[in-house]
Amino acid sequence: MESKLSFLLHIAIILLAANIGGIISKRFKQPAVLGQILAGLVLGMGIIEKTETISHLAEIGVIFLMFIAGLETDVNELKASGKSSSIIAFGGVLTPFLLVSGGIYLVTNDLLASLFMGVIATATSVSISVQTLREIGQMRSKQGIGILGAAIIDDVVGIILLTIVIGLVKPGTNSSLFLVIGKIVVFFIMTFIVGYIVIKMISKLSNKINTEDTIVVYAIIFCFILAYFSEELGVAAITGAYFAGVVFSMTSCRHKLSHEVSRISSIMFTPVFFVAIGLGVDIQSAINAFGVGIILVILGTLGKVIGCGFGAKISGFGGKEALQIGIGMVPRAEVAIIIANLGVAIEVISRQQLAAVIMMVLITTLITPSMLKWSFAR
Repeated sequence: MESKLSFLLHIAIILLAANIGGIISKRFKQPAVLGQILAGLVLGMGIIEKTETISHLAEIGVIFLMFIAGLETDVNELKASGKSSSIIAFGGVLTPFLLVSGGIYLVTNDLLASLFMGVIATATSVSISVQTLREIGQMRSKQGIGILGAAIIDDVVGIILLTIVIGLVKPGTNSSLFLVIGKIVVFFIMTFIVGYIVIKMISKLSNKINTEDTIVVYAIIFCFILAYFSEELGVAAITGAYFAGVVFSMTSCRHKLSHEVSRISSIMFTPVFFVAIGLGVDIQSAINAFGVGIILVILGTLGKVIGCGFGAKISGFGGKEALQIGIGMVPRAEVAIIIANLGVAIEVISRQQLAAVIMMVLITTLITPSMLKWSFAR
């Protein structure tokens, strides 16, 4: 009984801290998400631990966030931005990979560890950018669509690059490259087929569906199932959630779903997700790895801003828009830490380098909302 009560108290404290942090952040004309992450950092200093239950609630929060991003996506604009998103994504993978690998190699003289750190630097976590873009009303802008499209491709290219590097470092540790690519192809084919069936079914039942709330429940079920299968097939769960939203964005109930799911998410799950990011950061470890960490932060940030920004520029975006897209691709979060933990497990990188990754996650997460808001306010 005591553990149940403490769990309820922890959730209450997290939600209270998220709301206070958001209000203070807005008072300083910053996005609420920044205050929520900072609230998590404060709570993580011995007040609350990031338990498995909090992690699960946070996972639901980020899945809802990306589902809503999918619902708010204009599919025609997404298709039109396919070529530019690909160029942005490749620039955003290649540039930080080369910069970070080169920078870390000069410091450590360890080629394999440097390559692995380069792969870690390619991982983008756009959930922070998505929330900021929604707050400032730029989610459906050309730049917002470009960031989302590039992030999806970035995710797939990053997985393939990780598989190649692990294959070089530890042959037999992971699946073959062809198997990984095959699974990714299966996911997209499955999404296309299932999505087509769902759209057809809803169009036939549109009159009945739009008057009932059950469509919200079924949409959430579909979102969770697609997120699960995307994770099982080697693509991040948030990618599955985003495409579930894209499927429903092509139906007549998209506005109803966006409104209802946003209410559910913003009240409970999304604030827990952003506070949990702060809770999961070991500040002491990050401080201990300051030297390598600062190289990782500078080169990793420049890699995304320059790589994605240049990709956007040659795709036809203006200089200001290219900068906005570059900044939107800067944040790293749980994906970078997961890859870094894998590197420690297979003894490719040290625990100090893992701490440096945590420092990169902390700083890029904190600076992106303010930088993104500044870039749109210019």
